[in-house]
Amino acid sequence: MLPGMTTEAVTLDRRQRRRLETIEEVLDIAVEIMGEQGVAGLSVGEIARRMGIRPPSLYVYFPSKNALYDALFARGAEQIHAVVEADWHRLGESDLSLEQQLIDAGRSFVGWCVANPSYTQLLFWRPVPGFTPTPEAYEPAIRMLALTTSWFEQLQARGLIRADVDVAAAVRDWTVITSGVISQQLANAPDEQPGSGRFVTAIPSLAAMFAKHYGTPTPSRSRGRARHADKR
Repeated sequence: MLPGMTTEAVTLDRRQRRRLETIEEVLDIAVEIMGEQGVAGLSVGEIARRMGIRPPSLYVYFPSKNALYDALFARGAEQIHAVVEADWHRLGESDLSLEQQLIDAGRSFVGWCVANPSYTQLLFWRPVPGFTPTPEAYEPAIRMLALTTSWFEQLQARGLIRADVDVAAAVRDWTVITSGVISQQLANAPDEQPGSGRFVTAIPSLAAMFAKHYGTPTPSRSRGRARHADKR
């Protein structure tokens, strides 16, 4: 025992650590069950059965089923936020074209969502009647949107997105594109590999269309239009 540390403090630390470990175990099993039974099919009784405890014991950690969903939402939101944050740092100073950056980030984001369907359904769909995440659980999602917006603002400042583009509208449209790919993949081909699913493989062509619509014209395209205008 370290100097100044009482037996009571050590016991408390162990209890806290055990409590956190139990909470993580509950969430792991909950994700496993959602993967088998669907997000709305999560059962507190089944979690308790797999842990070898009585259902009332779980209420020490989660006072209600919605509290369990809330913890799962927060956990999933933190995980996908970490993916977006890593992409933001990696692509923030990248020399890649707008199209290539969109492909890179799109594959990363969509790949995680397709590989984690239970979290994805809970985060982006509404599979549980009556459940709404608390502001605390939703906070990582707000940070994720802020990161995406910051990334698009950087792209615009670097001249990759046109100066007249409303960044908020561009972020909205990119969100619609990626969420559409995710929904189609999970709804129609959930058993395909995340990186090679028939809808996931549409990301490059969708990114190209997005870049063509919102991106700054390349010099060659600009000169081509100028020459065409001169002929007229």
